[in-house]
Amino acid sequence: MTNLEENPQPDFEQELEEVETSLRFLKDRYAQVQQDQQQKAQWQQELNNLKQNRKQTPEIRAELTRLQKQLETLEINLESQLFSWSSLKRPFWQAIRFGGLGVIIGWLLKSWVG
Repeated sequence: MTNLEENPQPDFEQELEEVETSLRFLKDRYAQVQQDQQQKAQWQQELNNLKQNRKQTPEIRAELTRLQKQLETLEINLESQLFSWSSLKRPFWQAIRFGGLGVIIGWLLKSWVG
């Protein structure tokens, strides 16, 4: 009997903890995205209200500029939360591993056949 067959529980418990940690992280990111989207909608409404104002005082122009910068920053933040390099780490290494394995098997088959 191998070590894995004797006690598979530690591996399962470790995987379960990793899944729970990933789920917590995903829930936190989802809540942050929801909050950022609400903030974005609120700022866009303020921006539209200020743009419709006929009196363009320097204070209103400054507020417009500030809101536009905040919206740009928020949009970049939302985009970066939806895409991260760490989320590509595992699929990348799996593609490298299995792609490399496929190339090696192809070379072996080619040398064996031809």
